[in-house]
Amino acid sequence: MAERPTPEHTTPTADHPPQGDLGRRIERRRTELGLTREEVAFRAGMAPGYLAHLEEHSTAAPDSGTLLRLAGALRTSLTELGGGHVDLPPGIGHAARAPRLSELGGQECRRLLSTHGVGRLAVSTGQAPVVVPVNYSVVDDAIVFRTRPDSVPARGAGHEVAFEVDRVDDALSQGWSVLVRGPATTVTDPDAVRRLAERAHSAPWAGGERDVWVRIEIAAVTGRRIDVW
Repeated sequence: MAERPTPEHTTPTADHPPQGDLGRRIERRRTELGLTREEVAFRAGMAPGYLAHLEEHSTAAPDSGTLLRLAGALRTSLTELGGGHVDLPPGIGHAARAPRLSELGGQECRRLLSTHGVGRLAVSTGQAPVVVPVNYSVVDDAIVFRTRPDSVPARGAGHEVAFEVDRVDDALSQGWSVLVRGPATTVTDPDAVRRLAERAHSAPWAGGERDVWVRIEIAAVTGRRIDVW
């Protein structure tokens, strides 16, 4: 599975060494919050150049005080920043003291969907409903993804399916989810396939030969958000 590169993504070179786990997590969290390096550096009381060094160098090893300031600036925890929850499901934290559940409008649901990433596809099979994760993109107001012809996601083509995507912030006990329902079809027209290949930003992390394009029409969309007062 793969995601769309961030605007500040750089290709490893002599001037831009490969990122380490910490650098990727800092950049990812900063991007989620819509913050520039300068804004995060100001909040954390450090030079923007040093923050760039942390993001871009795999050997960077800041002290605990620096990590604590960064976690505060990025509104997350030291455990999350260090990848301590990498093998745990999201949502293991405690509920907030004053949570607020609200419904999302259609326009906001579409905006959140268009951020791309990983979603869960629900397909009805002969034995039982099955839910599988897929990497997806939104192209021409439809959800698209690549898969194998013999895979579970491919079996959704020709049927009504459900597709869900969400984001959870364990540090703040808040998040959102969007649910789409609509018909799934296999894209076979060569021009349409070429268009999807050019415009889709997500590729399967699982790798291998996955050259079947599936398109889900957004016939109905609903969403919810949990935040704090």
